[in-house]
Amino acid sequence: MSEKSVSQATDAVPEPSAPTSAVSTTADPTTTAAGTGGPAPRKSRLTLNKGALTAVLAPVIACAVTLGALTAWTASGAAGSPAEPTLVDARIMLPSNPEATAALFNLTNEGGADDALVRVSTPAKAGRVMLSRNVHENGVGTMQMVSAASLPAGGKLEMSATGLDVMVENPPPMRLGERVPFVLHFRDSEPMRVNALVVRPGS
Repeated sequence: MSEKSVSQATDAVPEPSAPTSAVSTTADPTTTAAGTGGPAPRKSRLTLNKGALTAVLAPVIACAVTLGALTAWTASGAAGSPAEPTLVDARIMLPSNPEATAALFNLTNEGGADDALVRVSTPAKAGRVMLSRNVHENGVGTMQMVSAASLPAGGKLEMSATGLDVMVENPPPMRLGERVPFVLHFRDSEPMRVNALVVRPGS
């Protein structure tokens, strides 16, 4: 009974038929797309390649620009160099009273690292010497002590009688045109000895 059933099932298998026209409907990559005049698959592949090329070139161009800037900075000799404070001018106001006066120092930093002026001293016979800043609030001027004044790489530090200055308590006797010695102390650089010219207030 089983063998017969197998035989009948075998007889029922249809014979392979000849290829029909359905085979010809398979898309040929070289076949021209209807109404486009060009091969559609190749056009899609070209569009994809352009997008991929743009995605790759964008970071490459950005890196090239950054590298160019770093090369220019290195070529200038500033990259990696230490701070180099340089004095532009030094003045001290002729005091109108013997209790206090102000000294002003203008500096530049020719080096490639930031620095800061942290303290000022004088070998002359005087009282306290300290960094201070004049602050005006609600029409009232007050003086605030400053722990340090920044001197950025390639930048400058400028003092004025109405802003950052160096207050000198009980200054030594002085006359116009004389020079008073000071020592500028920096966070990273070596101390700098300077002579401040005695000038009239407001000069």
